[in-house]
Amino acid sequence: MAVLKELLNGIDYECVCGTTDREVTDIVYDSRRVVPGCIFICITGAAMDGHAFAGAAVEAGAAVLVTEKDVDIPAGAGVTVVRVAETHYAMAFLSAAFWGHPAERMKIIGVTGTKGKTTTTYLIKSILEQTGHKVGLIGTIEIIIGDTHIPADHTTPESYLVQKYFRMMADASCDTVVMEVSSQGLMLHRTQGFVFDYGIFTNLEPDHIGKGEHKDFADYLHCKSLLFIQCRTGIVNCDDAHWQAVTEGHTCTVETYGIDNHEADLYADNIRYLNDGGGLGMAFDVKGAMCFHAQTATPGRFSVYNALTAIAVCRHFQVPEQDIIAALASAKVKGRVEPVKVSDDFTLLIDYAHNAMALESLLTTLRACHPHRLICLFGCGGNRAKSRRYEMGEVSGRLADLTIITSDNPRSEKPQDIIDDIKTGIDKTDGAYVEICDRKEAIAYAISHGEPGDIIVLAGKGHEDYQEINGVKYPMDERVLIREILEGR
Repeated sequence: MAVLKELLNGIDYECVCGTTDREVTDIVYDSRRVVPGCIFICITGAAMDGHAFAGAAVEAGAAVLVTEKDVDIPAGAGVTVVRVAETHYAMAFLSAAFWGHPAERMKIIGVTGTKGKTTTTYLIKSILEQTGHKVGLIGTIEIIIGDTHIPADHTTPESYLVQKYFRMMADASCDTVVMEVSSQGLMLHRTQGFVFDYGIFTNLEPDHIGKGEHKDFADYLHCKSLLFIQCRTGIVNCDDAHWQAVTEGHTCTVETYGIDNHEADLYADNIRYLNDGGGLGMAFDVKGAMCFHAQTATPGRFSVYNALTAIAVCRHFQVPEQDIIAALASAKVKGRVEPVKVSDDFTLLIDYAHNAMALESLLTTLRACHPHRLICLFGCGGNRAKSRRYEMGEVSGRLADLTIITSDNPRSEKPQDIIDDIKTGIDKTDGAYVEICDRKEAIAYAISHGEPGDIIVLAGKGHEDYQEINGVKYPMDERVLIREILEGR
């Protein structure tokens, strides 16, 4: 229970009717989840407008409506109506107050950028936990609170859920939270209501532009930049061409890291690829604000950038060099160039690459490891643009020595129709391929045909542990499939 007028402290509002001197039981922004005595916030979304459900929310027991415009409510309902300029923005501050401003009890680290957010958050968590910190995580894959893992629906949840998770983390004695901060999350004010201690920028490429997302690249960049007027210390990749534009107008102190720019506060030098005994990685020297030799268990320049980002953050926590080194060498992220040991002779990786841009980046990175053969196993999701299938087929046909075409999430389409579309793309190249519709059979084929020095990558599913067919999600985790294959099941 909380008193409405206390939750409204610091928010510009007009009480249109009723009184703010009343207790409320919860905050709800989905009319289907209204509970008696709650605040119902009328959110204007891309597909629906919560103002249209105001009357239904009152009938279901909502005591307070927070609106941006006039709403129709039953006569004599005794409801309080509060008008604000933007309900998404107001919800963030109401939620922070409702949950008791839990962010004030912890250090909050936010990571934004087109690529690298997920891996970087896990690296930071791993390093900090090496020295006894208890770290909560909010991201694309999951929310982690101690031993509790909650599957994620969005990279950055709605502000109410962010604050609820913060509360749960604080109650679980977490002293730090690391979270992915998407451009959508910033645009929709999901991270308002608190200040980040550290805001991180990894990189920026054209993405998430279109209906329901960002109108153009300038809008995408602007939304990323909002993090740097909401944090105390900004840590940015100064090798990225957009870093100065992203930090323009910043209100925080700014630190830099990079590979190419040796004027950065922290940089990597003497970078080299590792490929030994079925395992891949990178070795490099850290220079500038810290000086030591490090290795990662993931190949590619992007892996060095991710490691530098984590180091740049963790040095503020006075983490000893030996703990950083140990954590970097052992850390891996589910579904992000994730190694799965099946042989001493060749390497098997699982990765989430599920579009042409991501697949090209992945395969180009793995090519730099000079494999005997590069084998790419993937499928494409049903009920999605056919162009993605053509493009991914062409990328794999061009960069892989062998493509194994299989099924992903066919949804309501026939798997063979999707495979045929992928083949259309591959046929534009000279790439060799086989098609095996059943994903487990396809993985078994890849493993049984592995040769010394091969790199085999299972692309597209990554952290997902299901396969969606005709509206039903069936359990399917590639790690489980691999184990069953190795056990002869």
